[in-house]
Amino acid sequence: MKSLWIGMSLMMTLGLSEAGATSAEDINSFTLDNGMKIMVLQDDSIPNANMYLFWRVGSRNEAPGITGISHFFEHMMFNGAKKYGPKQFDRTMEAAGGANNAYTTEDITVYTDWFPAGALETIFDLEADRIADLDINADMVESERGVVASERLTGLENSNWRVIQEEVKSAAFRAHPYSWSVIGHESDIAAWTLEDLQQYHKTNYAPNNAVVVIAGDVQLEEVKRLANQYFAPIPAQQPPRQVKTVEPQQQGERRVFVKKASVSTPNVMLAYHVPATSDADYYALDLLAAILGEGKSSRLYQSLVDGQIALEADTYLPMSFDPNLFYFLGVAAPNVSASQLEQAMLAQIAAISRDGVSQQELDKVKNLRLMDFYRTMETINGKANTIGSYELYFGSYDKLFNAPQAYARVTPEDIQRVAGTYLTRANRTVGVLAAQEEQDQ
Repeated sequence: MKSLWIGMSLMMTLGLSEAGATSAEDINSFTLDNGMKIMVLQDDSIPNANMYLFWRVGSRNEAPGITGISHFFEHMMFNGAKKYGPKQFDRTMEAAGGANNAYTTEDITVYTDWFPAGALETIFDLEADRIADLDINADMVESERGVVASERLTGLENSNWRVIQEEVKSAAFRAHPYSWSVIGHESDIAAWTLEDLQQYHKTNYAPNNAVVVIAGDVQLEEVKRLANQYFAPIPAQQPPRQVKTVEPQQQGERRVFVKKASVSTPNVMLAYHVPATSDADYYALDLLAAILGEGKSSRLYQSLVDGQIALEADTYLPMSFDPNLFYFLGVAAPNVSASQLEQAMLAQIAAISRDGVSQQELDKVKNLRLMDFYRTMETINGKANTIGSYELYFGSYDKLFNAPQAYARVTPEDIQRVAGTYLTRANRTVGVLAAQEEQDQ
């Protein structure tokens, strides 16, 4: 297995060389006078390019009364500005052969533009318009407020994961703003004022709060020229208020029960506090998540799903600026109680804390991670998203090129250590979603 790992490492290194992004030196970075950082990766493998705009604003930057406002702007940013009015952003981009999307997390909001390389100036013009002069008017706000409120309701009706996670997060976090969901509280969605929205946009969509990644068939000097023409005139603002709250260490298990009539079998979620993504333990925790819950060869799948205890069994470890939660979710098989499912999940976690993992089991998930990394870095879209994510979550984009080595350094002892350190009873929150409570609870 060691020889397989070495062979895979060599293959991926050669593959990345052919893909044109083998080191930090392949990326050119410059910062405008207004504080906007722009990174450029020239890749002429196809005649296309993309622009990813990473804004350092997510639900962690909110406060009671304005929760969900970060996600709301994911909608508002497409609804018209000074030069390009309502619906013109999408129409103009599509006319130029482009497409776009966006996503919001607890920590960041990201806007993604994909386009033929010849449309680069159009994309700069579109983005500069909505950054500098977004039209935040009462009619548009009320229209989108209704859309977001409906999205929240529909999501909770249709996604058992969202229902149980919302309750688990609110129990696991008592101080930190990770305690509420990205979509926000229903009452806050109904209560945002125009002043709230205008100030939030002015502060958080300032150029000094952004990282822009442009990858594809572009030239550095042309990107610099367009950045100075379109982005540089947008004034910097006072930096957003820093998130200073540190979640106190959890001292004992917390439990929540959520009743939902439409649930056919119980769902059980376990959530453990773990360090931020920038912590040295991230890579070991990420591999632990794969060992326990990724794919049909994972421990949870083989013991719970193959053992007919669960219909599904997964893990989820989000990237985050601050210490967050490591999630485990199981969906009980028919005639299996929530208690039985929970104990089966805990038994698999305890086995790693007690007995560790084999080198062969660890090498398998290392190879999977390396293959995922390689596949992502084959495309300009994967490159742009990964470069920006490492810049924000790890503190520097150049650390992404050390990721294969960081995974390779993780030992079986590291896996056992992080399991024993973080996956403890006192550090966990347990959520049960079911049609009714069990008689013995």
